[in-house]
Amino acid sequence: MDETGGVIRLIHGRQKTLNPSFEQDLLAMLPRLRRFAVGLCGNPADGDDLCQMSIERALANRDKWQDGTRLDSWMYRIMRNLWIDEGRATTRRRETFVAEEAGLSVGGEGAQESAVELSMVDRAMQQLPPDQREAVLLVMVEGYAYKEAAEIVGCPVGTLNSRLVRGRDALLEMLGEKA
Repeated sequence: MDETGGVIRLIHGRQKTLNPSFEQDLLAMLPRLRRFAVGLCGNPADGDDLCQMSIERALANRDKWQDGTRLDSWMYRIMRNLWIDEGRATTRRRETFVAEEAGLSVGGEGAQESAVELSMVDRAMQQLPPDQREAVLLVMVEGYAYKEAAEIVGCPVGTLNSRLVRGRDALLEMLGEKA
């Protein structure tokens, strides 16, 4: 969570150029932004980086945000766009040297069973196409209404609903559960 502290220091360092409401709302939103970023990226380190880049971009473009509009939707759109840009830039650089299943046998006694189950869900989420993963994260994890999630993603509500249903069904199939 030291990344969160760094982001908070960054926000406080720029407070002279922000209005207090913007700063407070941004700080209050930080846990949700981080959760969404980690969900998109698939791991906490990349999620923290994406969250920080999103905050930096929001601060740099503060003048483009209009008072009275939804700051959370604006931030999610910034984060989504950055994630797409970063994904395109790193697609060819990523290689897996060990099979994903190799990690399931690592660890001792204790609460590993829960960690393994959560890890399996995370891997299943990462196997979803990006548009389906976004829909699942926004609606099922973040709790956005379909209309709000569709606005964030920039598609019609019907398209978002279709992506959500396909993503949920694919997750259930990958995890071996019945709908």
